Amino acid sequence: MRHLPRAVVRSLCPVAVAGVLVLGQYPARAADEDAPKGPAVTVLKVAKSCFSDIVEATGTIIAREETSVRPERPGLKVTDVLAEAGDTTTAGQVLARLALPEGGTLQVTAPVAGVIATSTAQIGNFASAKGEALFTIVARSEYDLVGLVATTDMRKLAVNQPATVRIAGAGDIEGKVRRIGPTVEPNIQQGMVYIGISSQKRLLLKASGRALIKTGQSCNVAVPLTSVQYSSAGTVVQVIRRNRVETKRVEVGLMSGGNIEIRDGLNEGDVVVARAGALLREGDPVRPVMAAEAAK
Repeated sequence: MRHLPRAVVRSLCPVAVAGVLVLGQYPARAADEDAPKGPAVTVLKVAKSCFSDIVEATGTIIAREETSVRPERPGLKVTDVLAEAGDTTTAGQVLARLALPEGGTLQVTAPVAGVIATSTAQIGNFASAKGEALFTIVARSEYDLVGLVATTDMRKLAVNQPATVRIAGAGDIEGKVRRIGPTVEPNIQQGMVYIGISSQKRLLLKASGRALIKTGQSCNVAVPLTSVQYSSAGTVVQVIRRNRVETKRVEVGLMSGGNIEIRDGLNEGDVVVARAGALLREGDPVRPVMAAEAAK
């Protein structure tokens, strides 16, 4: 066997080493090709959520049952006033004392428990059975919000559905649908609903209020409203698969708290663009960044 000169061997070594290095770069190139390219895009995973179907009613507060308090005899003079408007009363509680013409006093008592809505009782004034009532009481502290509802929503209503009634100055009070009007106002195309509420504090009669009536619930996957686009092609969401944009048509449902129900078109765990926009098109390469990481 012929041996190569030592100098030749030396000259071949760098070439051999270089060859090894070149071969070792091939996997790195493949990895670079698979690495995400394009702009960074904030994304999130689709998760399940439950939405309440809410019907809104606006109207005024009335007493469900109002009881008037007067003395049985005419011409009696008020000598003591023991209660005033806004007070909570119990049945039989003494509200005022009146002087009898023949001497002595007559006690005026509350016929029912409730909240005193109005009072005209003043010391020195006269009271009678046919005159103005000394007191009016909201019986059992029960009120109604008489509200108007869009005709399209009337079919969703049913007796005993829970409602949250918001009254200026009184906060939120829980109530229930007590009665649904049988007709619709033709001029405004709205129907009437009576929502029963109870409150131990005085509510101003004829005050305006708004009721949020829960008529049902739906549980599905959900995305932020910002993920949904509306176009001539329909309602779409941009999904990221293999670091590229895919446009998916979806069927949307209820909305709540900045999120929207997706009834069809997405699955739990899908990765969607958090804030969809016209700058991203079908097939565009992107570098997805999870919303939780983007917020850090």
